[in-house]
Amino acid sequence: MLKGKSYGLCIALILCVCSVFSQKKIFQGDPDVAFEKARELAFNKQRKEAQDTLRFILTKYPNYLDVRSFLASTYSWDGNYKQARTEFEYILKKDAKRKNDWVATINNELYAELPYKAYELVKKALLYFPDDTDLLYLKAKSEEKFQKPEDALRTLDKIIEIDSNNNKAISYKESLMNTLRFNSVGLNYSMILYNKDERDPSYYSTVRYSRQTKYGSIIAKVNYSRRFDTNNFQYEIDMYPRIVEGLYAYISGGFSNDALFPEIRYGAELYKTLPYSLEVSLGFRGLKFSETTTIYTGSIGWYTGNSYWSFRTYITPNDNGTSKSGTLTYRKYYSDADNYFGIAVGVGFSPEIDRFPVNTEQVVIFDLKTQKVSGEYAFTSSNKKHAWKTFVNILREEKSFDRGKYFLLYTVGVAYDIRFR
Repeated sequence: MLKGKSYGLCIALILCVCSVFSQKKIFQGDPDVAFEKARELAFNKQRKEAQDTLRFILTKYPNYLDVRSFLASTYSWDGNYKQARTEFEYILKKDAKRKNDWVATINNELYAELPYKAYELVKKALLYFPDDTDLLYLKAKSEEKFQKPEDALRTLDKIIEIDSNNNKAISYKESLMNTLRFNSVGLNYSMILYNKDERDPSYYSTVRYSRQTKYGSIIAKVNYSRRFDTNNFQYEIDMYPRIVEGLYAYISGGFSNDALFPEIRYGAELYKTLPYSLEVSLGFRGLKFSETTTIYTGSIGWYTGNSYWSFRTYITPNDNGTSKSGTLTYRKYYSDADNYFGIAVGVGFSPEIDRFPVNTEQVVIFDLKTQKVSGEYAFTSSNKKHAWKTFVNILREEKSFDRGKYFLLYTVGVAYDIRFR
């Protein structure tokens, strides 16, 4: 009987202790006093103690948004950008009219080197605070970091139009103008090798000049190929005109008098940004050899953090049916859009990648079965004046003269651009 009473007493004691400890986990004091104390700790290099206090206040007052905002800011100061993002998201879901928190969360993404995410947040914030110059300034910063300096200049011009005495925007514009390079000259060179030397190597190169304008970019190119012991040249112009915010186009035209390139090449495509960091496109390409072939294409892309995923398809109707291709691409960005690592896998003929649809008998073939995998690495000098890219591509391509059997091809290449004002 005594043992039973002792057992019951132990259980009661344990429950009592658990109850005391559980009560201690809930804040019981004055939240304003504790908040002020946490601020003092944070500004006196006692960040961990400050964060413990702030989190403790939130156990009782989860919607004390000023406390949560300051906690998020301390996370951001410490480089804990993911934790800061979670807190800012909570705050802005509760009250989207808190401008200071929009500014803080956008800066958090810029500190995390996620300019596209910052750009998406700016667009949302401007819905609540149209033409707010502080938010427009952050928009310009995100555009510059995402390698859209012309867009950043237009945004800064808008700020100055709203507030002609905005010294911060004026100074930023002057600094940006001093570093911008609107022109570039580049060279691509690649070599295609056949497994077991089944064919002689082929060579492909491009010399290009590009110019950034307020209407979009223009690129003039001369393409050269050495294949089947013949030299072939093609001349192209690509344009990327901006139409309205979030909508731009691709327009291309080219010609050649040599057999391995189409006599005329043309194309057009529309690109539209969507919510949730998505971008879609729809367009076509035309290649005229002895006959004209129209190829329809579309893509969907998704930015998530420092990563970019895209899928592009090409659909080519012909007399024997319809040939299809698809390529899935992944890129991991570093400091900006010119510094990244990428890989891609695909099946089917892709006219933007497979530039030689003509075989040795001068027959154009688009429906060969192919599988490919590729990798690329792009980087720039510290001042962004010089840009390099290396790439490799492994292609398994059906033989046009012996269907069902395959070539194995390896492409290795390098690209270089120099930028100037």
